[in-house]
Amino acid sequence: MYFFILGDVLGAGVYVLVGQVAAASGGAVWVPLLVALALSLLTAASYAELVTKYPRAGGSSHYATRAFGPAAGFVTGFCMLAAGIVSVAALARGFAGDYLTAFVTLPVALVAGLFLVLLGLVNARGIRESTRANVVATLVEVGGLVIIVALGAWLLLRGEGDPGRLLELGTPQEDPAAAVLSGSVLAYYSFVGFETSVNVAEETRDPGRSYPRALFGALATAGVVYVLVGVAASAAVPTGVLADSSGPLLEVVRAAGGVPPLLFSAIALVAVANGALLTGIMSSRLAYGMARDGLLPSVLTRVLPVRRTPWVAIIATAGPALLLALTGSVATLASTLVLLLLVVFLFVNAAALALRSDPGEPGHFRAPVVLPVLGAASCVVLATQIEAEVWLRGGAILGLAVVLAVIAAGRSRRGSLPPGARETHRVDADA
Repeated sequence: MYFFILGDVLGAGVYVLVGQVAAASGGAVWVPLLVALALSLLTAASYAELVTKYPRAGGSSHYATRAFGPAAGFVTGFCMLAAGIVSVAALARGFAGDYLTAFVTLPVALVAGLFLVLLGLVNARGIRESTRANVVATLVEVGGLVIIVALGAWLLLRGEGDPGRLLELGTPQEDPAAAVLSGSVLAYYSFVGFETSVNVAEETRDPGRSYPRALFGALATAGVVYVLVGVAASAAVPTGVLADSSGPLLEVVRAAGGVPPLLFSAIALVAVANGALLTGIMSSRLAYGMARDGLLPSVLTRVLPVRRTPWVAIIATAGPALLLALTGSVATLASTLVLLLLVVFLFVNAAALALRSDPGEPGHFRAPVVLPVLGAASCVVLATQIEAEVWLRGGAILGLAVVLAVIAAGRSRRGSLPPGARETHRVDADA
């Protein structure tokens, strides 16, 4: 479970967003990364309680449904689905950036389109093939981050770089405190992924003991790696260069030497593609599951005759991802993803508080009540730091979620939903 969560958290986000975090917060990139880790741990405590209290439940949407009713559960599930689509769009955009231009320069629209088509084909091929590719790709992407940390240390030992940048906080537009919060919104993107582990918690031995240890341990490990990467990038490369690059870690490789830039670019592209593949699988299966429960159009339940993969759901999630990739920057898309997940996490933290009196499974993890309170407050604080442009995009998605929730609630009252539609379930792996 520890490695499952670590593999979900460690990934593509840091490869493309370190430069954007530097642009928002200043040279001390490690500070917003550390703040984002602390805020993630608050919500992780609520997940640890709910997952171990209801180890056979269906995740965030189920917790919201149990605490506040089916409308809240639908909004939570829809935001999870939309967040996955936005994440794939951000990674498609990142794939078309400086890491790819190390090999070839092509129009962003062409690269994003081909990238999403290829991901869809791998996704449609089957979950087994996709997860096999993920094992190899995860080792590659973690190796890339270790290379960056080692190169940063080597560069500083040579007396090069500028350690003074590690204390530079603030930008010409914002004071240090506001800059750290702005950077933390983007850095938060690098820590998401732990919430997907709720679907496999029941498969662990003694979830009440093992799941919290794995969850907090994996997040702490990812935090250490990310902080070290942030230190290496800030010390090795001027802040302006990092901010202007869509392949910021490649700038560290160029500054330190010793590793061919083409080799590292290939590693980064594998990391980005792997992150997009995993998220694409999650999004299409979530859309399939919601359609099977009667919450989305039934056409999304159609599967290929032999492979049994949900081909309509794959197309339906890849299409909006392409549109978003063509109309938004990586930073804007990452912030939109964070906004949607903040809604999900707000519901989860509130559900942890609302369900405190429910005994649940005996021996479950119980977080101190202050942690879900602070977790909910952190979601509100981070949401206030998101730009108006992102709120317009994310607000439209939230508005759609509310409208669909009202429609679904009306159908439920008329008894038109199939049995089990009010609870999110785990989609079969071979579906």
